[in-house]
This record gives sequence, structure tokens and C-alpha cells, in this order.
Amino acid sequence: MALSRTALDTDVSVHSTFASRYVRASLPRFRMPENSIPKEAAYQIINDELMLDGNPRLNLASFVTTWMEPECDKLIMASVNKNYVDMDDRDFSLKLCFQLEAMCPKQNRCVNMIAHLFNAPLGESETAVGVGTVGSSEAIMLAGLAFKRKWQNKRKAEGKPSDQPNIVTGANVQVCWEKFARYFEVELKEVKLREGYYVMDPEKAVEMVDENTICVAAILGSTLNGEFEDVKLLNDLLTEKNKETGWDTPIHVDAASGGFIAPFIYPDLEWDFRLPLVKSINVSGHKYGLVYAGIGWVIWRSKEDLPEELIFHINYLGADQPTFTLNFSKGSSQVIAQYYQLIRLGYEGYKNVMENCRDNMLVLKEGLELTGRFNIISKDIGVPLVAFSLKDNSTHNEFEVSDMLRRFGWIVPAYTMPPDAQHVTVLRVVIREDFSRTLAERLVNDIQKVMHELENLPCKVCARIWISGDGDKEQHGAVVVKKTALETQREITTIWRKFVMEKKKMNGVC
Repeated sequence: MALSRTALDTDVSVHSTFASRYVRASLPRFRMPENSIPKEAAYQIINDELMLDGNPRLNLASFVTTWMEPECDKLIMASVNKNYVDMDDRDFSLKLCFQLEAMCPKQNRCVNMIAHLFNAPLGESETAVGVGTVGSSEAIMLAGLAFKRKWQNKRKAEGKPSDQPNIVTGANVQVCWEKFARYFEVELKEVKLREGYYVMDPEKAVEMVDENTICVAAILGSTLNGEFEDVKLLNDLLTEKNKETGWDTPIHVDAASGGFIAPFIYPDLEWDFRLPLVKSINVSGHKYGLVYAGIGWVIWRSKEDLPEELIFHINYLGADQPTFTLNFSKGSSQVIAQYYQLIRLGYEGYKNVMENCRDNMLVLKEGLELTGRFNIISKDIGVPLVAFSLKDNSTHNEFEVSDMLRRFGWIVPAYTMPPDAQHVTVLRVVIREDFSRTLAERLVNDIQKVMHELENLPCKVCARIWISGDGDKEQHGAVVVKKTALETQREITTIWRKFVMEKKKMNGVC
């Protein structure tokens, strides 16, 4: 007598997902399945696979917000089905995030608030010029297009060639600048870095400017070490060069990370529209604007800095609507979340959050310094992060530290600097709103545990590198030359970089 039976293939009821046939087969990866499955089974199977993801709050590599208040989460879910571009069914959302000349003066609350935060030269009743984007990458593309088109128009009016535009940046810029240059056929002229100086040198940048330069891009908060570039010095040097040459080369400030930091804890720092050559600024709302991923902003100094021919007008969604974006449809929820943060926190709230981030950054920095094992690469004034490297990496290196920290749940990236400082390897910890002092102290303790373990393990890399004693030695009739500490460091870095890249390819990371 049979004591059990196999569920019929036609039985679609699921009393327990794990007792059903739906967990017996692998998830489809390349083709849509032929048959439907119950919603409970689909949810459970996908949810189980998501458990393998890392904890976003312990991902210290990312600048992106990973926590918001429950009240804002409710607003996000309530508006998740609203399309940003459908003006008739959610006019309120559009008023928050899009302001161009053709629109009502009372619209675009977020853009106006951010423009005033960046000291845009606006009159009492004058509205700002700007747009919400899906992030700083799109914002930079739009700002770059405005600079390119304005430069081309001027060159054509003067009867000069306009087919070789270039843009001057530091080698520390985020990859979106390289994308802009490649996608829109603009030469990218990069100021190389050097050891001990990991941001763009304003003097070298101005030297690279020529008549084809559409703008110089300065970074307020380098991705590599959080440092603010000296926009004030860049403005002064470029003003002098413009006077000497008759050019009018402008500045764009990439404030993706620092735009929501500097106004609150470094209010006297001149980097924004207080400087006359700064014509546009981008900022990521999903970084220190304290909103989940998917929102950025670009603000122009005035309507004259955004060529009118780049703005499209459509009316097939029910009303006349100006648009200047690379995409069209997108959700309204992140825009609404940004407005929530601006009115919920206000200046006081943002200031408190940024001060907390800075203070916790100092706690982490001081804890690492007390170990006596690390050099601190980051600066106290800048984005609240700690970039650091090993004082002695002759036996173990930063990539090993990063790898072993994952056993404690921490995701701390290790990377090499861009040219000409590529021989320098660093670890970086980004301090976000939800990174408390307790977590900072715990991280220091876990780093000390990792270092203790590494020091008691045989070197995985250096065992293959023979280092002689004092002077050169003869081995099997051949002279073996002692490697310098720098040569050893570079060889270790090269081996580990190759190992990490191969590991990423195996894991399907792009």
C-alpha cells in the first residue's frame, strides 16, 4: 500500500512552497518558462535567492543611501506606480522636479530649493533652471551637452571650426565622464595624479585649456579619497586665462557626493554659483541627498546657460510639457522621496546628519591610526570617508584585507589609484547616515582581527617572490638581484589585481 503520492503536474494549489514541485527545478535563466506558477511560489523562490545578496548597510563601498524613515517608505510605495512624465495624472510630482522657462513660476520645488542651496543668483521671485534625473550620470550628460552645444554655436557664429571639442578633468573623475566623452564625441583631457596628490591640480588643468575646451570639470568629493578639489583657485586661474586669451571657458562642478555636504558643514567654502565661472552643478539625491538609488539633479546658473534648442516640447500626454532628459518614462517615487527629505529635515536636519557622518568618520580614522598599521589617504575636509593603505604590505596587501573582511559581513573595496599613482593601493570606507559610532568601533576591531590572522598566515603571494638578504646573492650560477620595497609592492598589486579581475569575471560581475 502506498504511503505517499507524487503531486500531480496539474495541481496548481500550493499549501507549502517547499513541499511543492516548484522547488525541484532550477530557476529559468535564459528563456521564459512555458507555464505559470503560483504567486506564493514565485515570491518565495526569488526571495530565497535574494538572501544570498550582501547586506546593503554593510556595503561600505557605496555612497548610495540604504536607509530611509518608514514614513518615506510609505510615500514611495504609494507613488511607485506613477509615471514621472504623465503630467495629467500626477501634476504634483512634476512640480517637484522639473523647472524650465516655459513652465509655471510656482512649479519645481526641489529644483528651486537645491538652486538656493547652491547660491544660484536668483531674484526674489525668479525660478531656477534645472531638472531631475535618474542620477548624476544622466545629469552630467545633460550638462555636458549644454556646454558642447553652446560652444558649437559660438564657434559657428565666429566662422571657426567646431568639430574638435574637448573637456578638461582630473584622472580621478567617475567613469560617467568617460562615457560622456565617448558617447558624444568629446576629447577627454585628463590631468594625471601623483602620489600624495590624488585630485586635479588647478594649475595643470588651466594649462591644458585651449580654444576648443567646452568646460573644465571640478569634483566636489573625489570618489577615490573624498577630497574636495579647489574650485575657487580653478575659477581664479581660469578667469585670468580667459582675460589673456579672450576665451570664456566655463566650469562645471560635479558635486555628486559633496553637493549635499558642503552647504551644511562647510558653508564658507566657495565652490558653487558664488564663483562666476561656475555655470552648472550636478548632485546625487541618492547619495548624501539621503534618498534611495534613482535620483539626481542638475542646476544651471541661468537660462542663458541652457541652449533653448536642447529643450523639447510635447503635448501628446495631455498638456504642453518641456523636456530635457536622456530617458522619458521613469517613476515619481524618488522625486517625492527627495521632497520629503528636504521638508522633513530642513537645513537643521541635514546639518545634524552631515555632522554625525563627519564625527563617525573621525572615530574610524583615529581608530585605524591607533593600530599603527595604516597610512590615511583621505582628508578631514571632504566627503565623510576614510581611505587608507597598509604601511607595510611586504607580506600581505590591501586586497587580502578586503577579502577577509567579507567573512565578518563587511564589504570594503580595495583598488589602485589612476595614472600616475597606479602603484598606490587603498581601502575605502564610506560613512553614510546609517553608519553609527558603534559600527565604526566594531569595524576597527574586525580589521584588527583580520590583520592578526594575516600576520599568522604564510604569505600567499610573497612566497613566490624570493627576497635576498643584504646585497645580491648568487644562486645556481646566476645573480639574483634584491627587489626594492616599491618593486615588491607593485608586483604584489599586479598579481592581486589580476586575481580579483579573474574572480569578477567568473562571478559574472561587469
